[in-house]
This record gives sequence, structure tokens and C-alpha cells, in this order.
Amino acid sequence: MRWIPGGEFRMGSENATESPVHAVTVSAFWIDTHELTNAEFAKFVQATSHVTVAEKAPTREEFPDVPADKLVPGALVFTGTTAPVPLNDYTQWWAYRAGANWRHPQGPESNIDGKERYPVVQIAYSDAAAYCAWAGKRLPTEAEWEFAARGGLDHATYVWGNQHSDKMANLWEGEFPHHNTGADGFQRTAPVGSFPPNGYGLVDMAGNVWEWTADWYAPFDLSLPSVNPVGPKKSYDPMEPNTQKRVIKGGSFLCNDTYCSGYRPSARMAAEVNTPMEHTGFRCVIGGEAWTGVAR
Repeated sequence: MRWIPGGEFRMGSENATESPVHAVTVSAFWIDTHELTNAEFAKFVQATSHVTVAEKAPTREEFPDVPADKLVPGALVFTGTTAPVPLNDYTQWWAYRAGANWRHPQGPESNIDGKERYPVVQIAYSDAAAYCAWAGKRLPTEAEWEFAARGGLDHATYVWGNQHSDKMANLWEGEFPHHNTGADGFQRTAPVGSFPPNGYGLVDMAGNVWEWTADWYAPFDLSLPSVNPVGPKKSYDPMEPNTQKRVIKGGSFLCNDTYCSGYRPSARMAAEVNTPMEHTGFRCVIGGEAWTGVAR
């Protein structure tokens, strides 16, 4: 883990879902140097017999309109298209794959053999929170995560500075979602630490996989405390107001400026808490003055 000194910074950006920019203060804390790996998660599962959300069959209550024979364990898997497509329908490249889980990220035919140092994916919010609690840690708040990601560069667009670079993070190079040149050496996830660290010595705070935070997702509310904020008390996504979502940060190997520039530290995305995805993982923190539970 790395020690983050804490302090005041400008959180957010002028982008619609990230505005307004506002001053936030966080206390000092420790954060994992890298995203949690397959090897680390495997130790947790061996010690606790934890069964992830992706390994459980969805219930009729959760999906009342889905045929019973389709309510099988699985998760969302990315498949690139064969030609350019309009970017307003993510179902063209995301699909529910039976048998996909952290051991089989792309489905039953895939595995993580030899990928012990790759970030664990297909992790729902409760899986991430359970690991952190077992390890004596917790998930970071959105403010803590963003402060750490900035690495001391409060005013910078990216975790490394203001100039865009495909050599600083595992991103999608080429034309999304049909052609990834793989210029960074990876078509999907990369082993943790494959790219340079930020100013606090943290790796993969941009790209590789999105990371869960503890905060419920909602537009920023400036009436909430600005010192060690823990986010709103309930979820609210204007696009899906009845769906429970948490904030994920950092972008992933699928981020491309033509579609998703989520690898900026200010970027935030709403993720349904029980939806494991191939590009989502997490890291943990210790200390700080923020809320320290595993569920609320």
C-alpha cells in the first residue's frame, strides 16, 4: 500500500456528469498500490469460500421479465464489432455470457491460468466490499479515490499531466468498438504495474479496469460536507432512477476518446451494484476519517 498525505483538492470537472468543480478535503490514508489481482482474490476465496455474484443464478425478483431458462449464473462480456457502428447502443458490444465469472472472465472457455498478476474482474460491489472487509480494509470513497489518482497534480486533466498519451495507461487505441490496434501491447487487461506510476507511486489509476468506490452514485450535491465526504445516502441516476448504483472510477482498457474518456481522474460512472463486468475491479484503503463500513 501507499501512504496518501491527504489535503484539499478540486474535485470534478466541467463535464456534465462531473460538475460542478468543488473544493474537497480528505484526511490521510493508505491505498493499495495496484488493483486487486486474481492471485489475491483467489486467496480470499480459498479462505472464506466466498461465492461471487456472477457465480449465483439471478432471481425472478431481480429480473421478472426474463425466461426461467435464462436465469443462469454469468456476467457481462465485451465482444468487439466487426465494423463501425453507432455508439448509442452498448448492447452491440456487451452481452450476458452464461458461465462468465472471475475465474472465467470471457465465459466458460476462458480462464486465468498464468494471469495471477492481472486485475480480478467480473466483481460486483458486494464482492469487492467483502474482500476489503476480510482484509481489514475498506473501499475508498469517491473523493479519496480521486485525490489519490491525481497524485498531487490537482489541476491536471490526466493522472500524469495535461497532455494525452497512449503510453501511460492501458486504453483502447484505434476505432472503438471494432478495431483496437493494441499499440500499448494489450487487447484486454494488462498485468498490474505495466504502465508508469503516478506521483504517489500508484499504478493503473487510469485505464486497465474501472474500480468500485464506496459511494452511491448521484449528481454532486454541494450541500453535503466537503471534508471527508462519503457521498449521498442513496443512489440516484437520472437515466435509471430506480436502479441501485455505486460510483466507479478510473476507466478501463475499453476507454477511447471517441466513446469514453473515463480514464481522467475526474471521470465517474454509475454502475449497478449487482452487475459484474469484464472491465471492472477494485482496490482497497485503510485509515482516513471517512465512513468505514462495508454496506449502508
